[in-house]
Amino acid sequence: MTTLKYRIGHRIGRSLVLILALLALWEAASHLGWVDVKFLPPLEAVALRAVAEFRDGALLIDLLSSLGRDLAGFVIGSLAGIAAGLVLGFSETAQKIFGPSLRVQRQIALFAWVPLISVWFGSGEIGKIAFIAFAAFQPNVSNTWQGVRDIPAKYVELGAALTFSRLDHVRFVALPGALPSIFTGLHAGLIYAWQATVAAELFMTIAPGIGGRLMEGRQLFQMDLVLVSIVVLGVTGIAFNKLAGLAETRIHQGRTI
Repeated sequence: MTTLKYRIGHRIGRSLVLILALLALWEAASHLGWVDVKFLPPLEAVALRAVAEFRDGALLIDLLSSLGRDLAGFVIGSLAGIAAGLVLGFSETAQKIFGPSLRVQRQIALFAWVPLISVWFGSGEIGKIAFIAFAAFQPNVSNTWQGVRDIPAKYVELGAALTFSRLDHVRFVALPGALPSIFTGLHAGLIYAWQATVAAELFMTIAPGIGGRLMEGRQLFQMDLVLVSIVVLGVTGIAFNKLAGLAETRIHQGRTI
């Protein structure tokens, strides 16, 4: 245990040293004239811009808009993905019909679907949410499908011996048995949905959101606003990843206990 704590502390220490070194290099490059401050403003300028943006509420409103859009798409895509995964896991016919298409779709880059979804749903709010839902759908359907397929045979046999109906089998055998895989899909879907939120706000019509603020900063050549927006996006993504990881860990620990 002591060795493990030492290794974790050592890794965190190295990461902090690297981050501090990069920040110091950034400051030096800005103040010593190594780069034009129009392209790389000093850290204090970025910090002051962040304080100003949050103080007048503009950036907070944009963040809430992005989070609302992200949550809507994530819920829709996750529910659809879990439902489709359960169907594929139970039905060999569904696997034969839809399985190959889903496997091919998984190999296509997420951003490549933006033009098609824009045509189908428009590039407004509905189109953005549809794209986010599509991003959340893929990891959920894949992991749920795999989770149902990996349910131990003894559980299936027990359900058959108890003459479970199909609904009871789903409730008492399939869902509990596939729960770890489902939560893995939800974890991945949460990250994919946030990435899709940024992409939707960047590549579809500009609307309130962090992606919109990022585009605004680029168009006005305000690099401090661009960097503030990037930091907000990164911190939010990290927070999502940590929260999802904690929830997934608790689920696994609860099943182990």
